[in-house]
Amino acid sequence: MTEQTTATPATPAADTGRAPASLNCGVVGNCGFSALIDRQASIVWCCLPRFDGDPVFNGLLDASENASLWSIEIDDFARSEQIYEPNTAVLRTSLFDSRGRGIEITDFAPRFKSRDRMFHPLMLIRRVRLLGSPVRIRVRLRPRFDWGRQQPAVTRGSHHIRYVGPDQTLRLNTDASLSYVLDEAFFLLDRTVNFMLGPDETLADGIADTAHLFEKETIAYWRTWSRRLALPLEWQDVVIRAAITLKLSLYEDTGAIIAAMTTSIPEAPGSSRNWDYRYCWLRDAFFVVRALNSLSEVGTMEDYLRWLSNVVARAKGGHIQPLYGIGLEEQLPESQFDHLTGYRGCQPVRVGNQAQEHFQHDVYGNIVLGASQAFFDQRLFRKAGLPEFNALEAVGEQAFRVYDQPDAGMWELRTRARIHTSSVLMSWAACDRLAKIAVKLALPERAQLWEGRARLIRERLLREAWSDERQAFAESFGGRDLDASVLLMAEVNFIDPMDPRFIATVDALEASLCDGPYMRRYEAPDDFGKPETAFNICTFWRIDALARIGRIDQARGVFQAMLDARNHLGLLSEDTHPVTGEMWGNFPQTYSMVGLINCAMRLSAPWNSVI
Repeated sequence: MTEQTTATPATPAADTGRAPASLNCGVVGNCGFSALIDRQASIVWCCLPRFDGDPVFNGLLDASENASLWSIEIDDFARSEQIYEPNTAVLRTSLFDSRGRGIEITDFAPRFKSRDRMFHPLMLIRRVRLLGSPVRIRVRLRPRFDWGRQQPAVTRGSHHIRYVGPDQTLRLNTDASLSYVLDEAFFLLDRTVNFMLGPDETLADGIADTAHLFEKETIAYWRTWSRRLALPLEWQDVVIRAAITLKLSLYEDTGAIIAAMTTSIPEAPGSSRNWDYRYCWLRDAFFVVRALNSLSEVGTMEDYLRWLSNVVARAKGGHIQPLYGIGLEEQLPESQFDHLTGYRGCQPVRVGNQAQEHFQHDVYGNIVLGASQAFFDQRLFRKAGLPEFNALEAVGEQAFRVYDQPDAGMWELRTRARIHTSSVLMSWAACDRLAKIAVKLALPERAQLWEGRARLIRERLLREAWSDERQAFAESFGGRDLDASVLLMAEVNFIDPMDPRFIATVDALEASLCDGPYMRRYEAPDDFGKPETAFNICTFWRIDALARIGRIDQARGVFQAMLDARNHLGLLSEDTHPVTGEMWGNFPQTYSMVGLINCAMRLSAPWNSVI
């Protein structure tokens, strides 16, 4: 699937003249912040100074005239094309008028090595160049603060504009006319112009030279990073784009990995399943680390382990939350902003996430799984040893204490507690991996202890999660409802995928949870009723399971459906509507991008088939 697209203008919204909000966006970032840019080159989402900060551009969630966005428009707009510079996080959007004249807008956030350290300022750069004859363009730069409630005070310098808010000030350095930018007036573009929006700091060098240098160095960084990936033979463009997107979800300052870059994109239209995913779930982060490790990109794991070690140390062997803020914040209270219209009018807009209050017992297994490779991988700058094992043992002790206690489960059910199979499974994984690490560290007594605990949990799970009525592993001990998360049994090596019980479970899940190629999370109604959309990671788990049990052709067919579900730049959100095929849920969703990598690696023909 090519990343280039030709788009006709969407039907404008009646009240503002803007196109309806869409997840047909590209993402740029630098492991400190990110921005979403739609197909007409409008920046519709950008939180500063962190992923979970104030959205200074919030057009994705606000269709009103007060929405904040940054658009660059061409007079007499007719169509657009959008593509990533290959193997980078640099986005190029071309706008054309009805006579075929055009401009190219290059968007990126600088990231490259400088003075022996990573340079990644809180800066968005937009470079606009002509594609032929001069044309008229207009720049609308409308940042707002305090979730859109605060207009900035605007001051003007010789080559810059300052947007002053209550908690932060942004400076636009540009070699375009400040008058035209401030007046939002059309002007004739006859040369390349540059826009650099960032902290209220003076540039050391000229605007054009700095923008050009930063673009060149950022492209070089990402191409070098991508070149080091261990790619499958097939679907290399898919894997590279997914890997870059996962890397962009790392908050490098602390090592946290966010689940998605947005909040309050509903899982289905009008469902009120609008959640804030701009935080670090230990579950999601483990899967990100595991996917990137499979590509031999272990740097993200090393960054994440810095963050994870703080979580473990703070817990002191006790309860660990399923998620934290990217600065290790424990309290993430939910609130709603009713003044924002919401994505396509779907309210509420939520900030914070109540799930931090939950008991989700799979978290302990995700911690141990996320750290286990560090004990075996010789490439790491800081290989894990006995002190780290001692800290993980405290996590394992907690996993063993609570493995058979009811919890909210991995789907974060707010009003129903059960002994969830997926939570027990991950408690088993914690004990199993601790036993393997103990063997590696030549600690036979500890290995024996953890092996015995893993065996005990495994025997109980196989006995109490199996439903004779459904001929499948159920979602909870003694239950009958089905849940896609039990497919993880094969992925974490709990069960031989050719075990008749696992094969029967795959068949039962397909019969009960699938809408064509897509798979829902579970069949029982939750706090909001029955899910309407398919959860993308569940579909990818289905693909993996099908491949493991030898149904390769079927697996490849379902994988193709998921490739088709991506947007024009190869990105996926959390959910896919089984009827319309439209993306719903927060975006871009790390779980979904992980699925693309895992399934491509699982299904690809081997390199030795062609070389």
